Amino acid sequence: MISEAEYRAVTDFLYKEARLADESRYDDWEALWEDDGVYWVPATTSDDADPLRHISYIYDNRARIATRVKLLKSGYRYSQVPASSLRRVISNVEIEKTATGEFVVGSNFLLLELSLQAQHEVHLWGGRTTHKLRWVNDELKMFEKKVVLVTAGEAISNLTFLI
Repeated sequence: MISEAEYRAVTDFLYKEARLADESRYDDWEALWEDDGVYWVPATTSDDADPLRHISYIYDNRARIATRVKLLKSGYRYSQVPASSLRRVISNVEIEKTATGEFVVGSNFLLLELSLQAQHEVHLWGGRTTHKLRWVNDELKMFEKKVVLVTAGEAISNLTFLI
């Protein structure tokens, strides 16, 4: 069981993380990560996916997350010049607290992307996200984010933003 305060803190974290990504506030988004962070978007919906054995759209360790943010801020991601307008909705939040006090948080999301670079195309992204969070100096930090897209395994359009 988790307390009301923990539930609120975790859901507030999810909403903040989504808003920072949607608003291209990359430094603030990156500051949510722990040093051992892993950001994973598998190219499959299989429950037994393994990033060491299966193809991934994204599989970044903490250093690669920093590089991804640096590239997004550089202006050299031409597929994101100008940057897409993004807005996501998060629902079906389920929170488990581990014996070590960390949180495993599952949620569904729907993300609307208006690609300003690609003739104002609209893309709809949906899936299930699993965040792993821990308290660090009285604030929650991510040490894992896994995003399983409904369309994983299919040909997808450009994924050069934070999903």
